[in-house]
Amino acid sequence: MSSLSPALDAALADIDTVFNGFASPTETGCGRCFDPEETAYLRTPYTRVPADLLRRFVYKSPDHFEDHAAVMRRLLPQCARAMADGSLDVLWWGHGLSRVDWRSWPTAQADALDVFLLAWWQDALVTPEPPYGIADIFDMVTAIHGDVTAFLDGWIRHPTADAHAVQCVRHWLDDLLSDASPLSFRVGDGEDAAVAELQSWLAAHAPARLRAQGEPDLAARTELLALPHDERWAHPY
Repeated sequence: MSSLSPALDAALADIDTVFNGFASPTETGCGRCFDPEETAYLRTPYTRVPADLLRRFVYKSPDHFEDHAAVMRRLLPQCARAMADGSLDVLWWGHGLSRVDWRSWPTAQADALDVFLLAWWQDALVTPEPPYGIADIFDMVTAIHGDVTAFLDGWIRHPTADAHAVQCVRHWLDDLLSDASPLSFRVGDGEDAAVAELQSWLAAHAPARLRAQGEPDLAARTELLALPHDERWAHPY
C-alpha cells in the first residue's frame, strides 16, 4: 500500500490519542457468536485484537453486545487503521460505526472520528488504487457520517480524484437517472435528500471532470441529472 497522506496520518494519530486505553469493562458479548476468550479482548485495554475477530466484532449488530458504543470506542483505533490500510478485509453493510450514535460522544471523540472520515476519503481520492473500490469507500464514509454533503464538498480537484469520478459516475448514474439511490448503505434518514444532493452535485461538477478524462458521452448523460425526471427520458440524447 502507498503511504498515507499527512492529513490521514494526523487523523489516525488523533484517534489513537483520544481513544487510548478504552475498553468495555463489563462486556459479556453474545455467547453463541464469541468464545469467552474472544469477548475478553473487549474488556481489556491496550491489547491488539486479531484481525479476523476485529472484523467480526465490527460487523455484528448492536444487540450482540452489552454496550455497543463502548465496544466501538474500544475498537476504534485499530479499526480506523484497518479501514485506512485495507486490512479490515471487506467493507459491507452494517459497519458498527454506522449503527452507534457517535455524535453524542464527548466532543473530542466525535470530532476525531469526523476528521478521520474526511481525511480517509480525501486520501483515497488521490490514491490511484486505494485498498477498496472508491464507490465502496464513499458508501462507507457516508453511512457512518450520516450524509453525503461533507464528502461531495471534499471531492478535491486532482487528476486521480477526477479519474475516480469516472468510476463513481459509471457505478451510480443509472440509479440516479431513475431517482433511485445508488448507495449500498442507507444514509441516515434522508435517502431522498441524499439522492437529490448527489444528482445536483454531479450535474454541476462532474461533467467537466469527465470530459477532462476523455469521457464526453458519460459527461453528457450526467448533465441530464439537472433535468426533471420526465425530461431526462424525453431528451433527444
